[in-house]
Amino acid sequence: MPTGGPRTRERAVDAGASPVDTLLLMTTPRARPSPSRRARASRRRSRRVAASGSDLTADEWYRILDAWKRCAYCGADGAALQKDCVLPISRGGRYTLENVVPACRSCNASKCNEEVTSWMRRRRLDEPAFLVRWYEVTAALLGPGAGDED
Repeated sequence: MPTGGPRTRERAVDAGASPVDTLLLMTTPRARPSPSRRARASRRRSRRVAASGSDLTADEWYRILDAWKRCAYCGADGAALQKDCVLPISRGGRYTLENVVPACRSCNASKCNEEVTSWMRRRRLDEPAFLVRWYEVTAALLGPGAGDED
């Protein structure tokens, strides 16, 4: 199938292309990252995650989901929730019980590797309520005396 041009979409639909394939056809080849570039980025991220000392188990993730029950940032429920690091891995965070919260796809993609408080202010989300809830949930998950700093 041809790429670019005003009639690309019509030709792609006529050829029975899926919506994703149609979008890929409508963008120029240079605008799309090559498979090798995506693979390199994936390997880089895997190395960064492995080097960060991530130790979140599946059981801990289910406990986090059970405690939050919805997106930790916007409160959306019913959506598929993803693991999001409050302190991003690229900024020294790790996949640990105290650093991971459930996030909807929209919030997770929007936050990217930003610092959580500045991102919440920019999105006009309730930052103080999130921080209080995050502290309470983390303290409850870590057990008695986990939040005390005496």
